[in-house]
Amino acid sequence: MSSGFLAMALSFLVVSFSGPAVIPLLRKLRFGQQVRDDGPKKHLEKMGTPTMGGVLIVGGIFISGFIIGPRDSFLITALLTMLFFGLIGFADDYIKVVLKRPLGLKARYKLTAQLIGAALLAYTVTGPLDLGTQLVVPFIYLEISLGWLYYPFVMALVIGTVNGVNLTDGLDGLAAGTMIFPMFVYGLFSFMAGGVEILVFSWATLGACAAFLVYNMYPAKIFMGDTGSFALGSSLAVVALLTKNELLLLVLGGVYVIETISVILQVLILRWTGKRIFKMAPLHHHYELSGLDETKVVRLFWSVSAVLAVIGYFGMNRGVW
Repeated sequence: MSSGFLAMALSFLVVSFSGPAVIPLLRKLRFGQQVRDDGPKKHLEKMGTPTMGGVLIVGGIFISGFIIGPRDSFLITALLTMLFFGLIGFADDYIKVVLKRPLGLKARYKLTAQLIGAALLAYTVTGPLDLGTQLVVPFIYLEISLGWLYYPFVMALVIGTVNGVNLTDGLDGLAAGTMIFPMFVYGLFSFMAGGVEILVFSWATLGACAAFLVYNMYPAKIFMGDTGSFALGSSLAVVALLTKNELLLLVLGGVYVIETISVILQVLILRWTGKRIFKMAPLHHHYELSGLDETKVVRLFWSVSAVLAVIGYFGMNRGVW
């Protein structure tokens, strides 16, 4: 477990010491956040806060994983997946912030890139890593072999997680804080199974998120942008796949599932009935517009993530031990 603590500490230090240099640079380059006009009015004060801070998170994880972790295919797969999706997010941020195109990377290009990344990961998991196409149902430990259906399942899992984390990144400290708890549990899974590589990657991610909170807590000095949320979402998905606890992600990443469902419900019911069930989606904005202070909403979601992590611990796939 010492490797995990070292990875956590190193990524924390990398992000902590890089922040004071990167934040002024992003501000000087005018990489400022754009804020939706139809969102909470209080968010207008966030306009211009440096974004694309996900480069700090990605850098911290990569440096820590590369230095502390073993050079094996599991860790390399996790790091390359994170980098690939981080680059998609970077392109989206760059187009929105630097080129001043509010919609960013066109949806079809973004989805195509995500599909390519997810397909490559599905091939790697079932091919070179030979982890099989079976799923283990949490808590009851029933094993189901999906066969060729495992490939579309992986693609849906990866894309869903990436975009779920992206949707959650809407309040200061929300996405980074909720990522800490599932990453801690997945790292613990890996340690119990004797897999140092995923322990190192998971806890390096944990350390990077904890350090990022130093600058991202309300009032945020920097936002992670799609660079960070895409990288973190793919990181969570890849550790779920590599530990063969894919379905448990629905519990450990339950906050992201709830946020995603709130958006889907809002869109469908508005289309069918012309009425909104939430004041604004994703769900964290509904609570905010209902009068709950931003910091209290964030603490509430952190608490839910922590409880889900405890529940998820008891549902882990013991077959990997």
